[in-house]
Amino acid sequence: MPKNDLRDRVVFITGASAGIGAACARAFAREGARLLLAARRLERLESLKGELQAAGAPAVHNLKFDVQDRKAVESALQSLPKEWSAIDVLVNNAGLSRGLDKLWEGKTDDWNEMIDTNVKGLLWVTRALVPGMIERGRGHVINLGSTAQELAYPGGNVYCGTKAAVKLINDGLRQDLLGTPVRVTSIDPGMVETEFSEVRFRGDAERAARVYRGVTPLAAEDVADAIVWAATRPAHVNIAHVLMTTIDQANSIMFNRK
Repeated sequence: MPKNDLRDRVVFITGASAGIGAACARAFAREGARLLLAARRLERLESLKGELQAAGAPAVHNLKFDVQDRKAVESALQSLPKEWSAIDVLVNNAGLSRGLDKLWEGKTDDWNEMIDTNVKGLLWVTRALVPGMIERGRGHVINLGSTAQELAYPGGNVYCGTKAAVKLINDGLRQDLLGTPVRVTSIDPGMVETEFSEVRFRGDAERAARVYRGVTPLAAEDVADAIVWAATRPAHVNIAHVLMTTIDQANSIMFNRK
């Protein structure tokens, strides 16, 4: 069966200014997709535009908002120009982790930020876009999960909980959409070397670097490759989950450090 052709299709990626989101933008650009990108850092998105168009994206449209802000999400997506409103692929990539505190020492602001971004942000965007996919009779929701959803690790309590929520929301949505042509996928990577650990440790680059020491981690491009692969399967094929790690990782707590 021929793969799903994404040329001139609208692909919407949240958290697209860096890491896995930016890698996804580059990968979908090479497929000839039109890119709708959202992030808090608009200047980073703007700096990517020329590169993405040179890579094959026929058009790029950038949005500035924080997925935590439901009203901002709804306003941005309801006011899209007509040529960008028929979104074919949604990549719910925006997400973060804060700290590695024991639960009883955790900071409630950190908890709120993780829950509001990783869970509620995904819900706000999905709720806004899936009705249009159903109405048009096509669409694909791709959620960024994690190996953390399978097995909690020390200090990861709330973050792991948010990713477990993403797994069940993903599966519940797929059940809800049964009988429609809209597909739902969760791509669940392990250790990926991006800004993730620097964000977790609030800019402590040295501590972040120790996370990856002695291990060959996944690259953002590896995850983007899996996302594009899922999106380009024939229309009757739904990839429910892809659990992926570096060869140096067995699960969220077992690593081969050299």
